[in-house]
Amino acid sequence: MKILLLGKNGQVGWELQRSLAPLGELIVLDRHSTEHCGDISKLAELADTVRNVRPDVIVNAAAHTAVDKAESEPELARALNAIAPEVLAVEAARLGAWLVHYSTDYVFDGSGITPWLETDTSGPLSVYGASKLESEALIAKHCPKHLIFRTSWVYAARGDNFAKTMLRLAQERDKLTVINDQFGAPTGADLIADITAHAIRQVSTASATQELAGIYHLVASGETTWFDYAKHVIAQAQKAQPAIKIKATEIQPVPTSAFPTPASRPHNSRLSTHKLQQTFGLMLPAWQAGINRMLAEIL
Repeated sequence: MKILLLGKNGQVGWELQRSLAPLGELIVLDRHSTEHCGDISKLAELADTVRNVRPDVIVNAAAHTAVDKAESEPELARALNAIAPEVLAVEAARLGAWLVHYSTDYVFDGSGITPWLETDTSGPLSVYGASKLESEALIAKHCPKHLIFRTSWVYAARGDNFAKTMLRLAQERDKLTVINDQFGAPTGADLIADITAHAIRQVSTASATQELAGIYHLVASGETTWFDYAKHVIAQAQKAQPAIKIKATEIQPVPTSAFPTPASRPHNSRLSTHKLQQTFGLMLPAWQAGINRMLAEIL
């Protein structure tokens, strides 16, 4: 099996290099790659890359992920998040290849308290969410062999993340204020990568059918708020590393309105993973397990 991975140095892309390596020949690219074009802003060159590599599977982990910045550059966000995936979908279909793509809870309006199903009506609140929703439609239109994983609150040990920020601020400030009216599940890039590899194995078997194609919600089990997430991180860090000096004696919950941003965030980012677990025979771990493992790695 030959796999083409785009966005190799992002949070998910970095973990995918590890998880996909045992599956076959892996060609990994980013926008700085020279042998083949991995820059998703260069559409003609991107199409040429797929035609020249002729992969059995394309995994697109490249995207415009600066949610607030997308509000001021909607054309660029759409080009990277919707039009580039469309190019990949067209080329994948010509080859009979599978296309794996990542989407987001931001395709929903965040209303209610019930976990969203894949079939629920979408209603993005931001340019970013709208561009990702369009990518889903374009991929489904052009490439019958596709897997789209909607995820949320993604973190990784590598690079910056919410947990690292909270730990740093807790050591610098006497008091923290953290949003307490957005609900979701922190989801590790390593978990996303491992499930991606598992799904690719299944859809690549001789007995697999295109009935496995479609959209799946992929998040860790359970739910929390950013406020409770921060409390867990600080408590777990103190448990794992007793010598750590936490200055903050108070963590105050505040509404989203306390931190105005250019892009609106959904309040309800709960995603039902029943379809993913049933289809691929999985049981997703609690979000705390991944956070604890990440903290053990970085502390």
